[in-house]
Amino acid sequence: MDSFGSIMEMEIASTPDVFRNILAAKEQFDSVKNLLTEKKIRSVLILARGTSDNAAHFLKYLIEVKLGLPCGLTSPSAVTIYKSELHYEGTLVIAISQSGQSPDLVAFAQAAKQSGGYVIAMTNDESSPLAQLAHHHLSLLAGPELAVAATKSYSAQLLVSYLLVSGWAGTRVIGQEIVDQAEALVANTQINSAAVAASSRESEMVFLGRGFSYGNAREAALKVQETSKLSVQGLSTADYLHGPISALRESTQLFIVAPHHMPANSISEALVKIRKNVDHITWIGAGGTSVGADIRIGGSRCNDEITSSIVDAISLQGFALEFAKKFGFNPDSPEGLSKVTMTL
Repeated sequence: MDSFGSIMEMEIASTPDVFRNILAAKEQFDSVKNLLTEKKIRSVLILARGTSDNAAHFLKYLIEVKLGLPCGLTSPSAVTIYKSELHYEGTLVIAISQSGQSPDLVAFAQAAKQSGGYVIAMTNDESSPLAQLAHHHLSLLAGPELAVAATKSYSAQLLVSYLLVSGWAGTRVIGQEIVDQAEALVANTQINSAAVAASSRESEMVFLGRGFSYGNAREAALKVQETSKLSVQGLSTADYLHGPISALRESTQLFIVAPHHMPANSISEALVKIRKNVDHITWIGAGGTSVGADIRIGGSRCNDEITSSIVDAISLQGFALEFAKKFGFNPDSPEGLSKVTMTL
């Protein structure tokens, strides 16, 4: 049991090096920097499953906020189950996958390409079927990922998404700050101690985020589900107010993903209602305002909300790792899961 989580821990710790690799390979973005105008792109769709789908939500916000383009998420079963005929002229499809192997993603990307869409694949394997069929491939450069629960590849997806959209938007990237802040987080071995000690398997666990932190809230919930065999919710704070908050109890373990420079008004309404029902909140990140018995899982202090969200994935991954180990689960190899999920 002492070795439980050693692989996942090692892969989380390698995130700063993965970031360095990506930032040093900026040339891979050069051939698509003028894509939106050259291909007369009018809308963007993102194709992903699982952890990659959470990264897709981050990319969706980036495209809508920084570029103002319509951006949505695909439904792969529209092709694989319902055999729909696509009409994707003027549409960019960005396929995100660690392995690039899932048959439903490959089938949808192929159908999109054949129907006039332009396909960019973002994977950790340039020889994968998804990478090979795409018009352009962006490598995650994360190296082999052995733990079943994806960590460094998810963080890589966030950074690659950021660099891709920054190139299109013409905004400056301060890469060294991202690396430095990532190194600070992986070096802080006690960052999750208080939150893990206070957390249990007996009460409902809910992770909330909004905007650029929404994908991380979903990913935090998924990581705990995968590694600790719990049913956990990961929601937008806005969606939480539209019904799920009715299930909030004093015993609910409520986590809010709050990156540095997060706009205060993004969660203020939800915060007022939440505090009426729970005696403490666990914050993930350097944003938000903790009071009283609140617990803080530290986060990065990058210059803006977007880059802070990228680096803060390390904190939520670390929490899931330590939480699983506390209750005797092996987060490296959760029972019933495999590294590559071959959905049809």
